[in-house]
Order: sequence, then C-alpha cells, then structure tokens
Amino acid sequence: MATYEKHHCWSLLLRLFHWMFVLSIISLVTTGFYINNPWTNTMIEGGTTSLAMTYMRYIHFIAAYTFASAVAIRLFLYIFGNKQERILDILPVTGRNIKNLYRILLHYSYISDSHDDRLGHNILAGGSYLITYFAALFMILSGFYMLYPEVSFWQVWGVKLLGSQQWARFLHHCVMWWFLFFVVIHFYFLIWNDAKHPEGLISSMFTGVKFKQKA
Repeated sequence: MATYEKHHCWSLLLRLFHWMFVLSIISLVTTGFYINNPWTNTMIEGGTTSLAMTYMRYIHFIAAYTFASAVAIRLFLYIFGNKQERILDILPVTGRNIKNLYRILLHYSYISDSHDDRLGHNILAGGSYLITYFAALFMILSGFYMLYPEVSFWQVWGVKLLGSQQWARFLHHCVMWWFLFFVVIHFYFLIWNDAKHPEGLISSMFTGVKFKQKA
C-alpha cells in the first residue's frame, strides 16, 4: 500500500485569491445574465417601487471590485509567491516543465498511466489558469470602460482598444462564456485527479496542504 507525506503547497494569500475569484465569478455571471436580459418586468416586480435592476447592478459592481482585487493578488503571487505559485513554475520554458506537459497530455488522453508527481500545478492546468488570468484582465478592462465612459482616459483608450460601448459590452459578454467553460472543465479534472491520485487536490484549497507519494 502506497504511503504519502504532507507538504505545504499553497499560501493563505493564494487560497484567499482562489475563493475571492470563485465567489466573485458566481456573482458576476448571475447578475450579468440578469443585466443583459432581465427575467422580470415592472408588472411582476410591483411597479416603479421595485429596484431589481438597481440591486443587480450594485451586486455586480461590488463583485467586480472583488474580482479585480483577486486578480491583483494573483499578479503579486505570480511574482512574489512561493515556488509553486510563481509564474515560472507553470510555463513550459524549462526541461522539467516541458516533460511534465508531455506526460500530462499522455496521462489525460489515457495513453499512459505514468503520473508526474508534482507539488504545484501541472503545466496544462497552469496554462489554462494563465489564459483565464488574461481573460480576467480583459473583463476588468472592458468592465471599467463601460462603468466609467465619461472619464477622459476611457474616452481615449477605451475607444481605441475596445471600440464603442456596445461593442465592448458584446465582447465582455462573449469572454464571460470562457469562464463558464473553464469552470466545467476545472470541476471535471479536479474530481478526476482526486479519484485517481489521492493527493488532496481539492482539500488543498482549504488547508494549503497536498500529499506526495513517498519514494
């Protein structure tokens, strides 16, 4: 029977980022769908005294600031975090990381049973997180452009980078679907990995601890 040893993997700040990111995405997607296409009307809401859209927008803005704060925390950790949290640990720019990417692709494709015993993210997962990070930066950029169109900076650079408010809103909505797709895939691989390899992948986002098989 295999034996495992505990290793501290994720800092408290990384776990704080993770749950800020998760909760803000849930709030942003839910309220964003309502803002885009309200499923109530003034008759159902009780006339002009109801402020459903106002409340939804308010929650959306609070969640957006939480989302932006989480992204700022992750940027800090990409540079100053522990070994597993830094950006170089997830980029295929070293022999170790390139080998990990090759092995994880074979493993996820059921071509090989070989598992790379790695404390941090594997390169495929880390790459998907990095893509999600850039998508998050775009959401922040387009979101603040729509929120503060009268600010001189956005009047110049918002139009240059994103075009009209209508086009920015369309792009904002389209990129939102990446997060929904990412969540589904993320959940699948979390459960798949925890079932095949008892490393504490899910619990590590609560405890910061993962388990590695003893040699």
